[in-house]
Amino acid sequence: MNKTATILRLCLMAAMTWLLAGCITEDEFDNTPSGNFEALWRTLDEHYCFFPEKAAAHQLDWNEVHERYRQKIVPTMNSEQLFEVCSHMLRELRDGHVNLTSSFNVARYWDWFENYPANFSDSLLRRYLGKDYAISAGLRYRILDDNIGYIYCGSFDHAYGSGNLNAVFTKLAMCNGLIVDIRNNEGGMLSEAQNLAGCFTNEEITGGYMAHKTGPAHDAMSKPEPLKVKPAEGMRWQRKTVVLTNRSTYSAANTFAMYMRACKNVTLMGTPTGGGGGMPFHSELPNGWSVRFSACPMFDKDMNCVEEGIEPDLRVELTEEDFRQGFDTMIEAARAYLKTGEKP
Repeated sequence: MNKTATILRLCLMAAMTWLLAGCITEDEFDNTPSGNFEALWRTLDEHYCFFPEKAAAHQLDWNEVHERYRQKIVPTMNSEQLFEVCSHMLRELRDGHVNLTSSFNVARYWDWFENYPANFSDSLLRRYLGKDYAISAGLRYRILDDNIGYIYCGSFDHAYGSGNLNAVFTKLAMCNGLIVDIRNNEGGMLSEAQNLAGCFTNEEITGGYMAHKTGPAHDAMSKPEPLKVKPAEGMRWQRKTVVLTNRSTYSAANTFAMYMRACKNVTLMGTPTGGGGGMPFHSELPNGWSVRFSACPMFDKDMNCVEEGIEPDLRVELTEEDFRQGFDTMIEAARAYLKTGEKP
């Protein structure tokens, strides 16, 4: 097990230890509308990791949220009514990693991407990939007609073996530059984000940091531990790279963007990512509903929290005029930048 994977595991174990040590149980809260509401609010109050950041970004006051929503709880409300109140309360956190799951519904927060332009088109992606693109472990890739390599990574749900990655980069070795497109990638396995980033460095680097909760206070955090990116085995990319991002670049894809910013010869281009910079954890309410929340915050190499997203080095958006003409503004800007160094 490599050092970064060990740190991820230790942070998660520390978060689990603290969570279980102060676990909300049915002995503490009754299985009533009021008991379940209080258990949910308390679980987040003591174990959610981004209260300082949410207060700074959105003026969130979790105690005020408690008082406002507590008034909506009545003894005679049914499960659907309770779920609706609890869901609205969780939306105050503005965190896509926060979910409440019952047998009949899942509460989710999607405004982190729905309130922004898409800056991505499946039809344009098919145009650039064509019909003869290659696929390896979910990575779709080809060489464009100007000898620029293009990889579309739509998810980190696939495991990347060294054989897969070596095959991809061997195929693209002749290219003069490379585009790695992670737009609309909403995450997956953090280990695979690290594995792919390892193809862009020849030495072990610090890609970011992770901390964990150490107590119930909102600011009770451990000292951040470095997240290391190790060089991949086999072929590694040595030339200039552009990573394309949009608001739907989230969770493990957000972490990949964070790692890539720490690599040499890499430029982030597009629009800010969606964030999701906390490792999620699960707990349970007295009625059996499951709650997922961010437990371990991540920071980039400069110790900036990445929960609210990562700014690109160069901002580019997909224009309606280019879309109508069958061009992806962001891919074209990346190609031009890789060939001439001209900034969009």
